[in-house]
Amino acid sequence: MSVERNQTGIALPETLPSLEDMQRWTRSIGQAQQLLLEYAAGAMTDQQPLAAAQTALQSALTQPSLFFHPELLAQVQSDFAKESIALWQRFLQGSAVKNAAPEGSSGVRKDRRFADPKWQESPFFDLIRQSYLLVSDYLLRLSDSVDGLDDHQKRQLKFATQGLVDALSPSNFPLTNPVVLEKTLESRGENLVRGLKHMLADISKGQLTHTDGSKFELGVNIASTPGKVIRETPLYQLIHYEPTTKKVQETPLVIFPPWINRFYILDLSPHKSFVKWAVDQGLSVFMVSWKSADASMKDVEWADYIVRGQVDVIDTVRDLLDVESVHAIGYCVAGTTLAATLAWLEARGEAAKVKSATFFTAQVDFSEAGDLSVFIDDEHLKLVDQLSAPGYLDGRYMAATFNLLRGRDLIWSYVVNNYLLGADYPPFDLLYWNGDTTNLPARWHRQYLTDLYRDNKLVTPGAISIEGTAIDLRKVQTPCYIQAGREDHIAPIKSVWKLTEHFSGPIRFLLAGSGHIAGVVNPPADQKYQYWTVEKTASTLDDFIASATETKGSWWPDWIEWIHAKGNDAVPAKGARIPGKGKLKALEPAPGSYVKSR
Repeated sequence: MSVERNQTGIALPETLPSLEDMQRWTRSIGQAQQLLLEYAAGAMTDQQPLAAAQTALQSALTQPSLFFHPELLAQVQSDFAKESIALWQRFLQGSAVKNAAPEGSSGVRKDRRFADPKWQESPFFDLIRQSYLLVSDYLLRLSDSVDGLDDHQKRQLKFATQGLVDALSPSNFPLTNPVVLEKTLESRGENLVRGLKHMLADISKGQLTHTDGSKFELGVNIASTPGKVIRETPLYQLIHYEPTTKKVQETPLVIFPPWINRFYILDLSPHKSFVKWAVDQGLSVFMVSWKSADASMKDVEWADYIVRGQVDVIDTVRDLLDVESVHAIGYCVAGTTLAATLAWLEARGEAAKVKSATFFTAQVDFSEAGDLSVFIDDEHLKLVDQLSAPGYLDGRYMAATFNLLRGRDLIWSYVVNNYLLGADYPPFDLLYWNGDTTNLPARWHRQYLTDLYRDNKLVTPGAISIEGTAIDLRKVQTPCYIQAGREDHIAPIKSVWKLTEHFSGPIRFLLAGSGHIAGVVNPPADQKYQYWTVEKTASTLDDFIASATETKGSWWPDWIEWIHAKGNDAVPAKGARIPGKGKLKALEPAPGSYVKSR
């Protein structure tokens, strides 16, 4: 069947469809109907409560009336009117409208949603695209002109407006996306049937799928660095990795990953694995695998992760290897907890147990905590309490929250690719990890949101006591290596920098290219991104940025050089340095059973 292109730029048939074409279209429609019927039948037997969704909707619909700053509103409206008229004049005159988006808009030149040439080849879709960018810019600027709100409410309004703007993009709808339209005509709707299968599967499991999980197996091609689980408690499993060098550094390395996610973000495929790389550098490496919360952990609180978590691990490794101290790494929330652990050890006269502390994208001062702070208010806390009724928060809710922070990249791009275009999921280890959620203990989660995010108690001396011992970050003298991500949306640079303002010991601050994950997981062999350092002390973040030296590639070599500078005594890799050969016998092979529990 021959085709022609109409004025929209979409391929349309010149002649009537053949019998084969009609059969394919009929089959696609029938398959879609069958999928919907089967899903509806299954949903009727699954009576899940909708109270949480109803509460969230009611919260969104009961916001107070908004008032606008008159001068700002007038300027925004005036600019919008001028740019709208100019856009329509260009369209009616038939002149090119490429790159005509307003300066403050989403930026057509860098907007991946409209990267396909079809968006600009057709005047019709080019007008849709640029009209959307113009309206988006107008709505975002309008949210800035709202008066009578405090700073927290303004951040919430701006966040909600950005989310609305991203959701309403013409790229998200089949009839206004030329790429989807052409794909639908070419496949006779088969792409939409595949997309419907993907969508119904995601609805059933309550989570957006980002990658093909069948391509990964823990312990085989992901989380596969050889090691043994040598200790198990109700809170964690401790993994000791096999050495790959004849000698290892005397001081071992203990890694505390965030229990919001699985530990193997630092042990992905072998060439990306920080764990494997650290082992190959001659370090004795221990990794904590936290237990995903269940009802038995309803009373677990922050003190448990400090005393019966991090301190217990530190003491266990010191006793196993008969060493005075360890190097410790804390990633994200585990880094926040490591800061509290250091302060607790300092208050008890036990600071020497940690020779150095490294913080990956961690925060202690939450006064500038970024977009996550928009979820911290009384209404959201009530919703969290409702969702945590079993004694733990289902990890899918936390995953959805993090996806919302980057909705354009982590939600809508997948809606287009997987639901509208019907594309197959690519195998990607990082996205597999991102979808492998963990549950959070309800009591700990509530403490974390209120004491740290809302009330910012950790940086107030004596405001937090751990089992009767008041902690003060200012008294921490432990040498610290602090890494931040330039594009981190979860732990912003300004927030991570504040660690340098609360510790009293020697500090090396490093700014890595990319964000919360890729800024950390950046193996030297890939030669990706860059990092910035300052050899002299910088008193402020602005001073650091102004005088920083850029280095191409991974920051991992900089870190290992810093570790070596703390003492490079080597010991033979034998005896207790071999997993299971010391006083703690091997319980099971790495990655252990906790990481596999769902």
